[in-house]
Amino acid sequence: MAYCTLEQLIDRYGNQFLVDATDCEGAATGEINLPTIDRAIADADALIDGYLAARYSLPIATTPDLVRELSLTISAYKAHSQVASEKIRKDYEDAIKTLLQISRGDIRLNIDGAEPSTAGATLIKTNNPERPMTADSMKGYI
Repeated sequence: MAYCTLEQLIDRYGNQFLVDATDCEGAATGEINLPTIDRAIADADALIDGYLAARYSLPIATTPDLVRELSLTISAYKAHSQVASEKIRKDYEDAIKTLLQISRGDIRLNIDGAEPSTAGATLIKTNNPERPMTADSMKGYI
């Protein structure tokens, strides 16, 4: 299940923005390059899943609004065949920072299902019995 759709990208950024971002391969058609958009959405979803997997069981049943917004932002960045504008690049970097905060647990998502349990403490228990041969017990031999 994709976290965002083409229709949501059009609603947020407008049709012309997506045409300008994707219609760069070969002769310009004046239309959105759908394979480029599909690839951008899939890449964004894979990136988001990588961060969410640190905290949540995947796949998630419903897409939280924050995840949808992050997917829209990352998809818009990845859809650019050429260099993205400074605003799009900055939004992308902010989205990555937000994903990092989610993976660290600084931001919690309101989703069904429990977060995976965190790993327990990494303690090593040792048994240190009394030594039978010490410097005192070996006097005269050493």
